[in-house]
This record gives sequence, structure tokens and C-alpha cells, in this order.
Amino acid sequence: MTSMQASHCLLPSCPHIISSRVLRRASSQQQQRETRRHVVTQAASQGSTFGQLFRVTTYGTSHGLGVGCIVDGCPPRLPITVEEIQGDLDRRRPGQSRITTPRKESDTCQIVSGVSESGWTEGDPIHITVPNATQRSQDYAEMEVAYRPSHADATYDMKYGTRAVAGGGRASARETIGRVAAGAIAKKLLKQVCGTEVLGYVSRVKDVESEVDVDAVSSEQIESNAVRCPDTDAAEQMYKVIDDIRKKGDSCGGEVTCIVRNCPKGLGAPVFGKLEAELAGALMSLPASKGFEIGSGFAGSRLLGSEHNDEFYMAPDGQIRTRTNRSGGVQGGISNGENIVLRIAFKPTATISRNQKTVGRAGVDMELRARGRHDPCVVPRAVPMVEAMVALVLADHLLQHFAQCELLPRQDSISPDTSIAHQFKRKDSSLQEAAASH
Repeated sequence: MTSMQASHCLLPSCPHIISSRVLRRASSQQQQRETRRHVVTQAASQGSTFGQLFRVTTYGTSHGLGVGCIVDGCPPRLPITVEEIQGDLDRRRPGQSRITTPRKESDTCQIVSGVSESGWTEGDPIHITVPNATQRSQDYAEMEVAYRPSHADATYDMKYGTRAVAGGGRASARETIGRVAAGAIAKKLLKQVCGTEVLGYVSRVKDVESEVDVDAVSSEQIESNAVRCPDTDAAEQMYKVIDDIRKKGDSCGGEVTCIVRNCPKGLGAPVFGKLEAELAGALMSLPASKGFEIGSGFAGSRLLGSEHNDEFYMAPDGQIRTRTNRSGGVQGGISNGENIVLRIAFKPTATISRNQKTVGRAGVDMELRARGRHDPCVVPRAVPMVEAMVALVLADHLLQHFAQCELLPRQDSISPDTSIAHQFKRKDSSLQEAAASH
């Protein structure tokens, strides 16, 4: 059989003579099928992947076999250990205290690929997995026929026509395990390349506010109590408020504040790539998030320009600094080197053990008293989630900035800020020597 005859037989009618027009049509149809397959594949993964260069895909559900993430784009030769990742997962895990969900999970992570036995990233995708151990799907029998008010049950049915009832599927906060694991890697990258530190803490629970010096607060102060509020007096009040609400079968919300210290200057891009817009999108993707502010936030809209502007001055070390920080470390969508200060508001947990009016899947009005193990207030466990999303945004923009702005020498830069030319020089020579020997 000739090559021409062989190509004929790939077509449904398999004629003895075939025109070039038919061949072109067949080729076009094949391309269309491939295009449709690509679109379907893209649509199927839509919403589970974050980032442009430092890309994270999370997977798994609360009552499935497990959850995890795949990190693609992490630079090679970054030292990272399973213990460093586990440290952040332990801060996120359930069952930490009386004011968190009573579900008991060790959330022990395993690095499946992408990191060498000696603890160095290899440049290929990093796969981290965490098994689920204590699923109780029977607690969700009522939710199979009735929608939880303010939960994703109803909208998932509206969109997909089906949903994972037990645990809420992808709407469960256990999805954030993958984010926190990936965020630990991002934080390590930021710390090594530019000395950047990302710190979050609970700044409000219901009506209880805290007073914290954002320039001086430390991780030790934050982790000194179950609420993760460095203001110890406020933390005691917050704990009592959450516990009292828990005993009533209800829930409450609050705020998490996040500070980024030693953020490189120049991260972010004009127009659609503004750093604060990327941070807002990332943080508003967290479960139960309801509001975002950076710098002066909404309060800044009440000020005059003369009151709100951050005046510049030349510091003795040659850096351009601002006397105040109402901009929150970002101007024109680009980081200016000052501390990035942002706040994220979280609503009360939707699943509560009190009777509520709702609608069933059959389209009838009914009452629901939800069961299951849920946080009476999400903010104490949301702290590492917030840190992770902030770190992922910054790591992604760090790679983008390097790709566009750091390839050519900086000596001819017109900025009078002399720190720009060497802000990415690594200070830890021991790590460089170890990487070289590796």
C-alpha cells in the first residue's frame, strides 16, 4: 500500500482516490478536534491553578483520599526541607485548640517529586501530598438534600449540576493545605534571594480590636497564643468571645493583618498587573474572605491629598524612603521598598449547628441544622493561609521582575536610589557555597 493509500484509510469512507481538498478538510477537522480537546482541558483545570511563572495547582477534597499541590517554576538549587513545609502546615492544621474545628488530622506532608534527597529543588515540578485520615461523611447526610445558607452548596449545583456533598468538596478549607505548602516554598525563596519576611496575625475578632506595632511585631509574639494575636490582652478577650460563640453553636468573623518586610523595590506592573490588585485577587480567593485593604484602605478616602500623600526623603544609605506609609508599600502598582501592610476580612463560618431556613435540592423550603466539625471562627487558622497567598504573589512577581528588568546591568539606571543596583545580591554566602558544591 502506498503512503497515499494509507492516508486514505484513516478517513471514514476510505476512497481509492482522494482530493487535496478532502485531505485539507480532514486535517482541519482534526485540528478542530484537538482545539476542542485543549479548550475542554483548560476549562477543566480552570480555577485550580495560580500564578504566571511561579505556578501552583492545588488538588483534592476534604473527604477524598487526600489533598496537595504541584508547584511549577520554582528555581533549581533552592534548599527546602519537608520540616520547613510541615511547620506552616502545623500552624494551619485542625484541632489545635478549643476554638478551632475539633477534626483531628496530623496533616503530615510528603514531597513526592521535585526536591532531591539532599534537600535541593531540582527545577522540575514539586509535588506535595497530604492524606486525609479522619473523614466522617455521615455528618453531611442533611446537606445532601438541603443547602447550607451562605455556603457554596447551592452555587456549585447551579454551575456544575453536581457536587461533592461530604466536606463541601473543593469549597472546603482543606483545599488550602496545598496553598500553605506551596507558600512555604515561596517564603523560603523570598527570604534567600532578598531577605523578605511575610508575617500575618489576627488583628480583630468580631468587635475585639488589637493594638500592634506592625514595624516591631515578631513571629514569636504571634505564635504565643491560640488566637495568633500578638496583643496578649486582646488575645484573651478574643479567645473568650470565640469560645462563648462556639458553645452557642454559632460562629463569628474577624480580620487578619499581614506585613511584608524587606520587599524588593519594583515588584508589580502597571495597569492590569498592579501588585495590590494581584494581592487582592489572591487573598479574596481564600475561603470565607470578604474584604481587602492595603495601606490606608477605605479610611484613606476620608483624607485630603495633603494629608494622605507619603512624602519622600533621601536616607543616609542612599535609598529613597517615605516619611509615612499610607500607600502600604505599593505606589502605581509597584512596590517601593517600604513595608507592605494589608488586611483581609473573613466572614463568620457558614456551617453552624443552629436551625436555619433554607431550600432543598427538591426545590422546597425547609429547615437545616448542620452537623460536622467546623471552626467557630476561621481567623486563627487563616493566618498561615494569608501568608502563603501573599508569598505566592510576591514569588511570582519576583520571577517576572528578574525576567524583564534584571537581565541587563543596572549601572545606567536613572533612579537616584543606589540600592536598586544591588538589592538582589545574596547575603548568605554559605548557602551559595553549598549550592555550588552541590
